[in-house]
Amino acid sequence: MQRVSLPQIRLSLSGQKTIYKDGYHLYFRWIEMLEGVTFDQLRFFVAAAEEKSFSAAGRRLSRAQSVISQGIANLEGQLGVELFKREGRYPELTQAGTLLLGDAKAMLGGMSLMKSRARGMAAGLETELSVAVDVMFPMSILTRAAAGFGEKFPLTPLRLYVEVLGGVAQSVLDQQCQIGIMGSLPLLTDDLLSERLLAVEMVFVAAPEHPLSLKKTPLTDCDLAQHVQLVLTDRTELSVGREFRVLSPRNWRLADLGAKHAFLLAGLGWGSMPVEMVERDLKEGRLCELQLLDLPKREQMTMSATYRINAPPGPAGRWFVEQLKYFTGTMPALTSQD
Repeated sequence: MQRVSLPQIRLSLSGQKTIYKDGYHLYFRWIEMLEGVTFDQLRFFVAAAEEKSFSAAGRRLSRAQSVISQGIANLEGQLGVELFKREGRYPELTQAGTLLLGDAKAMLGGMSLMKSRARGMAAGLETELSVAVDVMFPMSILTRAAAGFGEKFPLTPLRLYVEVLGGVAQSVLDQQCQIGIMGSLPLLTDDLLSERLLAVEMVFVAAPEHPLSLKKTPLTDCDLAQHVQLVLTDRTELSVGREFRVLSPRNWRLADLGAKHAFLLAGLGWGSMPVEMVERDLKEGRLCELQLLDLPKREQMTMSATYRINAPPGPAGRWFVEQLKYFTGTMPALTSQD
């Protein structure tokens, strides 16, 4: 491997002679020095810097002052720099000590994070939680549950993937996600278990200038067939051969609900949308609600939490599902101990 030349680095610490070092020399020198640094030495250094006293640092850490002083002296010897000035009554950080204090805190923080995560893993806590969510699921509920999750499990990363139709189930079946939040999609599989969350209210809409919006009577199949229906398409093979509320032979397929919403506002077709997403558009006249002759004015789409039968949610996943149930009104609030 070709070695890239590094510029020389000028070092000038207080009270010491200015020297010049090649970048590679410094890098490997620091690696050698850090190999023997202990967790306790870093704790002594940080405590002494924050307390501005070796004896106060000892009291804070329940160690003798002599142990603190010796530990810091050993750390200075290993690093090759003086961390504290000791001429006055209280120790003062040197320029080098001030610069290295942030690094020491970062290393201690990283160690604490690793230990906390390890405790969670030993207790069965997931290292991360991945959830696939149907695009129709109310974002207001999802964001509240996610906010609570962040407070309850601050060290467990949350991965959310928004999918359409079979995309949720496919992500769970392929083990890309532990939990899926999916709408009613008939699947020919016994590999998944489901827990009902809520019913999402759906409404047929079109732009005010669309011909269907101008009709004063309930719309017949013939009326609908004359105009383009905007339909969400499934990018998986799970719904091959099935149609979900496709009522017009003239239809455009879109794989994104946001695009469908924009097309509806632009008057490019008619279609169904979650009420929560278009409620403001209906109130402000940007969209009109359509009444179909042979269908209820508003339909309900059942949403459920689903997971593989051989891989039920762990502590974090179970808590997240129960939070969704709470915010959808299907179970009482969780206590702080839950």
